[in-house]
Amino acid sequence: MATNVVLFAFGLSLFAGLSTGIGSLLALIMKKTSPRFLSVALGFSAGFMIYVSFAELLQDAKSTLISGYGSYKGAWYTVIAFFCGILMIAIIDRLVPSVENPHEARRIETAELSCNQNKLMRLGFFTALVIAIHNFPEGIATFMSGFHNYSVGIAIALAVAIHNIPEGIAVSIPIYCATGSRRKAFRWSFLSGLCEPLGALIGYVILFPFINEQMLAIIYAVIAGIMVFVSLDELLPSAREYGSPHLAIYGLIGGMLIMAVSLLLIVK
Repeated sequence: MATNVVLFAFGLSLFAGLSTGIGSLLALIMKKTSPRFLSVALGFSAGFMIYVSFAELLQDAKSTLISGYGSYKGAWYTVIAFFCGILMIAIIDRLVPSVENPHEARRIETAELSCNQNKLMRLGFFTALVIAIHNFPEGIATFMSGFHNYSVGIAIALAVAIHNIPEGIAVSIPIYCATGSRRKAFRWSFLSGLCEPLGALIGYVILFPFINEQMLAIIYAVIAGIMVFVSLDELLPSAREYGSPHLAIYGLIGGMLIMAVSLLLIVK
């Protein structure tokens, strides 16, 4: 059973990471994006992540840590771990120049306008590298969530997959414009997503020998911090950029609602 759970959790991280290939295919096939759809979808993904972080991951972490260390210490450990997750992903994001940050919202038709600019290959490779760095902690988060609770893991994997689609667009467009090769553009976009399952694998190899209930609870709190930061810093701004603010909020609320109902209906 344990082996099946590990394979299931790893499969979730693989699915989430390789969704960058979906973004690449959209960029290479479609001439224009659907701003309204992307706005709702990204808001939906943010709603998934925010709700599951506060209502499930953080609460489970707090309950376990309080059980192990007492009310005072357990509550403090939960808060510290949560903000450590935020700090970790914020540092990674801060190291990325905003001009070339793949999380900056962009549309297919807007990206295509840059085809006459120089050094597009360098931009494409740099973007792929940055996405790989960002995907590493997300891979660990998806894997650990799936290992802990399959319904939560599926929700997080779906949310991460949705937010990886624009990243695939960000990688493939400059490489395609520089080389004229759809195959190369898709390949690099596809490969950039592999760091997500790689993060899951490394997290499994390094962390599992030391895993106990308290360590797992701390990891969940860190994951919650990562998910909240990604939602507030990347998904919601991108959702507002693609469409109207109201569409982004409707998607956010819809994501929260579906996540809440699914957690109530699915037996853990």
